[in-house]
Amino acid sequence: MNLSLTRLGAQLVAIWRELGWPQRLTLGAAALVVVGGLAGMALWSTRTPYALLYGRLSDAEASRVIRALDEAKIPYRISGGGGAIYVPADQVHAVRMQLAGRGIPRSDGVGFEIFDKPNFGISDFVQRANYLRALQGELARTISQLDEVESARVMVVLPENRLLLDRDKQPTASVFVRLRGPGPLPPQAVNSIRFLVANAVEGLKPNRVTVVDNFGNVLSENSEDNSLPGLTASQLAVRRELEQYLARKAQDMLDKIVGHGQAIVRVSAEINFDTLTRTEERFDPDGQVVRTQTKNDENTDTVTTTPTVPVGISANTATDTNATATPPPVTNTRNRKTTTTVEYELGRTVSNLTQMAGGIKRLSAAVTLAARVEGTGTERKVAPRSPEELEKIRRLVAGALGIPLDAENPRGDVLTVEELPFEDSLGQDLARELQRQQRWEFWWAFVRQFGYPLLAVALLVFLWRMLQRSSTPDIPLGVPVGQLLAHGNGHGNGHGRTGSSAGSARVSREAETPDTLTLEVLNRLARENPVNLSHALREWMNKGRPQE
Repeated sequence: MNLSLTRLGAQLVAIWRELGWPQRLTLGAAALVVVGGLAGMALWSTRTPYALLYGRLSDAEASRVIRALDEAKIPYRISGGGGAIYVPADQVHAVRMQLAGRGIPRSDGVGFEIFDKPNFGISDFVQRANYLRALQGELARTISQLDEVESARVMVVLPENRLLLDRDKQPTASVFVRLRGPGPLPPQAVNSIRFLVANAVEGLKPNRVTVVDNFGNVLSENSEDNSLPGLTASQLAVRRELEQYLARKAQDMLDKIVGHGQAIVRVSAEINFDTLTRTEERFDPDGQVVRTQTKNDENTDTVTTTPTVPVGISANTATDTNATATPPPVTNTRNRKTTTTVEYELGRTVSNLTQMAGGIKRLSAAVTLAARVEGTGTERKVAPRSPEELEKIRRLVAGALGIPLDAENPRGDVLTVEELPFEDSLGQDLARELQRQQRWEFWWAFVRQFGYPLLAVALLVFLWRMLQRSSTPDIPLGVPVGQLLAHGNGHGNGHGRTGSSAGSARVSREAETPDTLTLEVLNRLARENPVNLSHALREWMNKGRPQE
């Protein structure tokens, strides 16, 4: 076995020595390409794919995760300024479960897990402080789930429990949020945070929650109950929301008509914040009706007897006892009384009118349209819109905002539509820069994808041209090939001209005969003159070998 390998190696070395420098260069380049391709395939097949374990971590949390990975001897990669950690793709879920079992990563602060461990013998003050810490931590974790918020801190102040409760002391809270982007936090998100914190703390009102971002902006408004600053802030907020709502309605419609960014809509609204309660009572004397009627009839009969005995002593001391008595005269008296009582009801109207605040007193809207431009470069010129088109846009905007365009305009609303050229030099510069970057990225991607193959093809073409330009080694055959091929089928002419007396022939690219040396010709030469052929091949192989 070793002898065979030694012979094979010696033969390869001999063949390498017999090759010219173009053949050696070609063989070396081919070997390098094969070896490089095999090495690249081996590296690519053995490369471990990495997947994201955790992203957007703080420095403290990233250090905890890295320390845990080092202890577990798990390979990892760090990117994103240390905020993103990658591990092998087949270990992502297992590593996450292992770290979760150790409580890594966790947000700043603690939650209700502080009560997982039994705490015996602690005072009520410590228990209350732990509850407050847990509540603040849970609220901070919940607020951090918002897409616009990267992290949050919550501080809650609860009044002490006393026998005599001071009504002026109420719970308050402060929220600090670190935003992901440079833009401000939307008002809807601010209100959501305030209501979330207020509903999680007993007795806390939303207007007592203050929200501050990492740029030092106070995001919450002062809206204290029954206070002039609170009422003013609420009125301004209502007016701003109404103006934005109306402007957004018209803006969305114009973006579909003239294109995005080609129109600007601004609305100014005057709102009546007066609250009116009116009670009115009216009487109608012409509409009187009988409410009650009472009628009483009284009839009285009186009988009166008038005595005839005179008054005095003589009348009372009468001596005649046998005289006949005279009856006294009788008087009859009859009385009649009728009483009628009539009560009338007058027509009465009672009305209660309560007018709430928030009515629109007047609207003013201004719409600016970008003038259309035709041509490019120095040939750009403004092509104004026709008055009919501007009037159509004006009517559409008026319909969207509820502004009457006829003569009856009780509120005195105003709508202005103008067409002006916009200053878009900055936008054009940005567009040109974007196009330049896109072209550069396209060509760079093209070079990365096709540059190396094209370079390899060019190298192969160069080597092929070098091989074509190089001379072919001369091989002494003993018989001129052109002479051999001139006899038809190449079997000789019977005159022995195929022997050694014909001399030796040199076949090269510079020969004048266009005949070529093929395998069939070599087979014929081997059959007809094997001695000369073997001698010529031996001399060709020994050519260039150093003499011993």
